[in-house]
Amino acid sequence: MSALDPRQLRDACGLFGTGVNVIATRHADGDHGMTANAFMSISLDPPLIAISIGERARILPLLQQAGHFSVSTLAEGQEPLAWHFAGRPATGLENPFDSLGGLPVIRGALAHYACEIANEIRAGDHTIFLGHVRHLATDAGARPLIFYKGRFGAVAGQTPAPALCDPVAEAIW
Repeated sequence: MSALDPRQLRDACGLFGTGVNVIATRHADGDHGMTANAFMSISLDPPLIAISIGERARILPLLQQAGHFSVSTLAEGQEPLAWHFAGRPATGLENPFDSLGGLPVIRGALAHYACEIANEIRAGDHTIFLGHVRHLATDAGARPLIFYKGRFGAVAGQTPAPALCDPVAEAIW
């Protein structure tokens, strides 16, 4: 079996539209954040989420030392913040952080999660952090910022979600 080309895998994964998040932590020398789309819900009881951080990310050792992190799911119109925390600093940017549970979160974001690190799993060239959600805040009126094929976008229109009869039901074909 031949090895997969990393760029081909990255491009294929880019076909999965995702939300855009800023992962942040509070450290002795200040607040630090990075843009990421590797975020997912893991468990409702206990409340767990997961993030995935690359081994070369400057925030990785800060998360490990701090033992906690926040996730801010960005809203439509927050592209400049996404770029800023992706390594393309915006000049003249005012401090974008509020605080939730003692952690920095992005002001005006769609959702905020303040977490304690529950587990750390080494996975290839990334570390997956399971975060126990201690504080949560949302803005039901905001619309999400979306990332697809290497570009930012927005949800074109929203239709009501169908009612769920059984949240653990599976479709069988």
